[in-house]
Amino acid sequence: MNIIKSIFISAGIVCGMSLVSCDLTTESQSTFDETQVFSDPTLTEYQLFSIYEVFGHTNSHRARYLPWYGYNTDVEWYISNTQDAKSQIVQYDITVNNSQLNLADGPYNELFAGVERANLAIDGIRRYGNPETRPEMAALLGEALTMRAVLYAELLKAFGEVPARFSPVTPETIYLNKSDKDVIYKQLLADLEESFDYMAWPAQSSATMSTDRASLALAKGMYARLALMASGWSLRPDEGQVGTGNMGSIRLSTDPELSKDVLYPKALEALKDVIENSGLELMDYEELWRGVNNMDMTAGKEVIWVIPFSSSRGRWNYTFAIRNEGRTQYSPTDSNRGGQAGPVPTLYWKYDEDDVRRDISCANYVWEDPDGDGIAEPYPAGFENWYFGKYRFEWMETSPYTGGNDDGVKPVYMRYSDILLMAAEIANELGGEEFANARAWLKRVMERAYRDNVSKAAYVDALAQGEEFFNEIVNQRGLEFVGEFLRKGDLIRWNLLDKKLRDTETELQAVKTNTTYQGRYLWYRYGTDSHGVTTIEMYGLNPDEVDAMSSDTPPAGSGWQVHVNSEGEPTQYFPDDLFEDKKVLLYVHDEDSDNLLDVPDQSGLVLDGPSGRVCQWWPIFETSITNSQNTLKNDYGF
Repeated sequence: MNIIKSIFISAGIVCGMSLVSCDLTTESQSTFDETQVFSDPTLTEYQLFSIYEVFGHTNSHRARYLPWYGYNTDVEWYISNTQDAKSQIVQYDITVNNSQLNLADGPYNELFAGVERANLAIDGIRRYGNPETRPEMAALLGEALTMRAVLYAELLKAFGEVPARFSPVTPETIYLNKSDKDVIYKQLLADLEESFDYMAWPAQSSATMSTDRASLALAKGMYARLALMASGWSLRPDEGQVGTGNMGSIRLSTDPELSKDVLYPKALEALKDVIENSGLELMDYEELWRGVNNMDMTAGKEVIWVIPFSSSRGRWNYTFAIRNEGRTQYSPTDSNRGGQAGPVPTLYWKYDEDDVRRDISCANYVWEDPDGDGIAEPYPAGFENWYFGKYRFEWMETSPYTGGNDDGVKPVYMRYSDILLMAAEIANELGGEEFANARAWLKRVMERAYRDNVSKAAYVDALAQGEEFFNEIVNQRGLEFVGEFLRKGDLIRWNLLDKKLRDTETELQAVKTNTTYQGRYLWYRYGTDSHGVTTIEMYGLNPDEVDAMSSDTPPAGSGWQVHVNSEGEPTQYFPDDLFEDKKVLLYVHDEDSDNLLDVPDQSGLVLDGPSGRVCQWWPIFETSITNSQNTLKNDYGF
C-alpha cells in the first residue's frame, strides 16, 4: 500500500478515536493497513470520525471559514467600520494574499484534507468492506459519500471552481488544476443518489441518534441543495477555460444533465421523501434556538445536521452571539465577546410585528456591566449595532460559556424549514399539480412564524404561481435563515446578489433622510423571562411609535427609561450622522463606474472595489497556489 495512504489512514483513525470515549483493543496504529481498517466496522467508523474532525481545526470552520463566509448580504453585515483584511473579505474585494485566509492550513487546504479522508474511506469500504452484503458497511459508505458532498459544497460555494478529487491522492495526482464545477456537481449528485439506499433517517439507527452525524435526511437535503446550485446562476469561466485566468461571466450551466428540467423533479422527489417519511417537524422558534445554544443534538426534531465541534471547540457564539461588553455573568472574561456581525438594521422592519422570528433573530441590545460588579443588564446598542438574537450567551444554560476563545456551540448547517422552503421553491417552478404542495409547504413555515396569529399565513393562498410566489420564497428565506449564512449562496444561484446589495444600500441611505426617524428618542424598560434572565423592551423602533419622538414623553405604562449618552443626557437614537458613508458603502458599489459589469439580467458581479475586483468567489490563495507547484491557476482577474 502507498506509504502516504498508510500514514493518512492511521492518522485518520487516531483523529477519529479522539472523538469517542472507548478503548481500542486491537493492534497498534502503526500496523494498521487498509485491509484491516475497512473490513472492520469499528475501525472504519473511526476513519469516518476523522472526516468530521477537520471542521474543528483552528483555521478551518472554527476560526476562518465560518466567521468569514456568507456576509455581507441583504440580511447580514459585518458590524465594524474598520477597513482591513477582514472588511476586504466581506466587501467582496478579497485578494490572494489576504492575511485572514492566505494560510497553509486555511479553509481551502483543510477542506481538501477532509475530502482526502473521505476518499480513503469510500475507496477502502468499496474494496474491503463488502457493502453489497454487509448493511453496516453500506451505512458507513453512505455516510462517507454524504460527508464528501458536504465538504465539496463548502468548497464550491466559497471558491467557485476547485480540483475534482474523487480518489485518494497518488504521486500522479498530487498536483491538479481546477476543474469545471459541472464535473464535480454530477459526481456529487450521483454519490448522494447512491447513499439513499444505505442510510437511516434521523434517530432511526445508532449512528443517527445525534445531529452531528449524517443521516438520510441530510443526504436528501444535500441533493436538493446541490441541485439548486448546479442548475442556478453563478460566475463561471467561459466554456473550456477553467483554470486559465479567464475573466468569466454570470451564466447558467450549458450541461443538459444539470438543467432545471432534469434536476428539479429528482430534487423534489428527495425532499418529498424527507417531508413524508423522516419524522422531522418544525419546533417552536424560541425553543429551537434555546436548544441550539444549549447544544441539544437530539436527532429527529428540526435540526438535521450541525457542524460537529466538540463541547470545548468552535467560536460560534464567541463570534456571533449578542454582544457582551467585558465581564458579566454570561461572559466571564474581561474581553468583549460576540457581535462581530449581525442583521442589516433595516431587516427588523421587514418582519411583521406578529412574526415570532423578528425579536429572536434581530436584537438591538448589548450586555453591559456599568457598575463592574459582574451583574450585567441589557442596554440599547445603538441603531447601527444589531445582533443575531438566535445566539445568546444567556441561553447557554446547560453548558455555560466559560470565557475562553471557544464555546462549543454547534452551528446549524441544515434544518427542516430549509427542506420545506426548497421543496416549495422547486414545486412552484414545476407548477401544475405541484403548486398546491408549494403553497402547503410555504404555509407550514408561515404558520410557525405567526403562531399567535396564524390567519396571517393565509395570504399564501392568494399568491400566484411563478414570479409572485418565487419572490415570497426569496423574502421568507431571508427572514427564516438570517444569521445562518445561507443567503449568499441563495442570492448567487438566483442571480440576485448584486441587485439585493444595491437595494439594501438604498434602504440604509433612506433611513438617514427619513423624517419618520429624524430626531426620535428611544425608551426602554426591563423585565424577566421564564428562565429568570433579564429582558429588555424597547419603544421607538417601529414607525407607528411616534410618541417616542420626544425625550420627555414616555410611553404608557411604568418603568420606562430614556436612552442617554455617555454624559447621562437623553440622546437621539437616530442621529443625523447615522451610518457613516463607509459603513453604508461596505457593499462597495458605484452606479456610474465604467468597471461595472453591464449585462442585462446578469447582475451579481461588480468590478469596482478598492483593489479593482469585486467577485462572488474567494480566490484560491497564494500559499495554495505556490504549494501546488503553480499547477493551480485562478480565474476572474485574481
